[in-house]
Amino acid sequence: MDKCCKIGFVGSGNMASAIANGLLEKQLYSPKEIIASNRSKDRLKAFKERFGVLIAENNQELVQKAQTIIIAVKPQQFLAVAKELKPFLDKNQLVISIMAGVSIATISQALGEHSIVRAMPNTPAQIGFGMTAICYYGLNEEQISLTKGIFNAIGEHIIIDESQIDAASALSGCGPAYMYQIIEAIADGGVMVGLPRALAYQLVAQTMVGAGEMVLKTKEHPAILKDNVTSPAGSTIRAINIMEQNGVRGALMAAVEAAYLKNKQLGEIK
Repeated sequence: MDKCCKIGFVGSGNMASAIANGLLEKQLYSPKEIIASNRSKDRLKAFKERFGVLIAENNQELVQKAQTIIIAVKPQQFLAVAKELKPFLDKNQLVISIMAGVSIATISQALGEHSIVRAMPNTPAQIGFGMTAICYYGLNEEQISLTKGIFNAIGEHIIIDESQIDAASALSGCGPAYMYQIIEAIADGGVMVGLPRALAYQLVAQTMVGAGEMVLKTKEHPAILKDNVTSPAGSTIRAINIMEQNGVRGALMAAVEAAYLKNKQLGEIK
């Protein structure tokens, strides 16, 4: 069957919405080249109303109409979804998974031998500032270029080995939540010393953006950039000392490890 749509979303939640929004804003696809399915008819209706895309009655219809399939469901839903997709997938279709923890081997075992991408975007993709870790199997050059284009539409991407993707997800996939908690905590400190909360959030959020840009653009080690701010007997080194006494560095490292182990657990689909 000729595919009438270039891309199909199995699932229409927040991340599927972020990707669809990026593709449409960058004009890589028109609304009529995108189709979506969802077991929740209300969510599917909201997706259609927001983006003007096509909707499928079920996953069978979607897989028969879309050339590239993005699987955007919860990991525990995957095996049930795979049973619906597998009979209708053909060898020329590209399968892209954004499910946490689910390996390419598991996807291939459930769907059969296909060109498969495993990608882990993060929530800043919703505003075009996402970071996506990507690994893939069996792609040709055209499919690689297509995949990069999809995720460039929502921010930046890196290509890594699959052995690193659960760890990468523990940093960039879960990382926005760490950053939000840090922003909230530092802003609370600002309120404690007399700043209005809105001003405190503005100061901290922009400072975090700027600090990240300094790391990316200067290529300096973060420790060097930190040292550049810490004058002898100054206020910054006193603050750093309090952070060290309270184990901030160790707590963040432990948080990443906990997220990594949970990602591995999510991939243990039975």
